[in-house]
Amino acid sequence: MQANGVSASSGEAAARRSSARGKRWRRALIALAVVFVTVCAVTARLFIWPAQGMPPRVSAIVMLDSPGGRLGSALRLAEQHRASYLVISLGTPASGYGCPRPVPRVKLICFNPRPGTTKGEAEFAGRLARQYHWRSIAVVTITPQASRARLLVQRCFGGQVYAVTTPIAKTAWPYQIAYQWGALLKALVVQRAC
Repeated sequence: MQANGVSASSGEAAARRSSARGKRWRRALIALAVVFVTVCAVTARLFIWPAQGMPPRVSAIVMLDSPGGRLGSALRLAEQHRASYLVISLGTPASGYGCPRPVPRVKLICFNPRPGTTKGEAEFAGRLARQYHWRSIAVVTITPQASRARLLVQRCFGGQVYAVTTPIAKTAWPYQIAYQWGALLKALVVQRAC
């Protein structure tokens, strides 16, 4: 009888340990699934479907240097006289970009940012905003960069900042999402000031 009792209690202990291990695995998998879904939702909101759009008129249109058809979008907005200023980032001097044709009744300002980053572009836009007393800026950039660009420009400019986005090639999305996550974390943790 005791042999059965000993064997039954050691079997019950093994079953309890196995059940506890199974519960820990289930909890870990649920936590991992929650983290995964949260990261996907935040990625979608920040980089795939960021807040965008602009009112009928702003003080300036600022085009950032990035891949995609930004110049055409920035020029169309300027030709529609949606702003009195069109500011074009040419990237770094090594990029070799040139200033586009002027738009009638719109002041065109082209520049090479220093440093040659989105932060450098935001700093330059902030200096221009103070110089010309702007109240609002429409930033023209690629879709995955919009949230970070808005954040950086807002740090350097006290007025309203809007984002107008242009699409990118489907093949560029994986790289852009990874790059934008890294750049956004850098902006939030390391480069917190204008």
